[in-house]
Amino acid sequence: MTEDQNASLDTRRKRLLYRANHRGTYENDLMIGGFVKARIAGMSEQELDEIEAVMEFPDAELADWLTGRKPIPAYADSPMLRRIREAALAGK
Repeated sequence: MTEDQNASLDTRRKRLLYRANHRGTYENDLMIGGFVKARIAGMSEQELDEIEAVMEFPDAELADWLTGRKPIPAYADSPMLRRIREAALAGK
């Protein structure tokens, strides 16, 4: 990876971390932001893509899915969303 690619990836990570921590609801800020903050340094570009896809869903739906209040529907189900939910339910 070139220096420009590294800089671009670092910028992307910073933006993603900010976005994950400023969702609009405190509950999602904690669940998604906490997950991203703890793992972002080691995430691949593909994983960043996956996180960004998860964050496209509305906050209310994400909160229901991540807390287990509602099951994750088939159209939204992804390994990354399940990873975030597992971390949220474990309190990590």
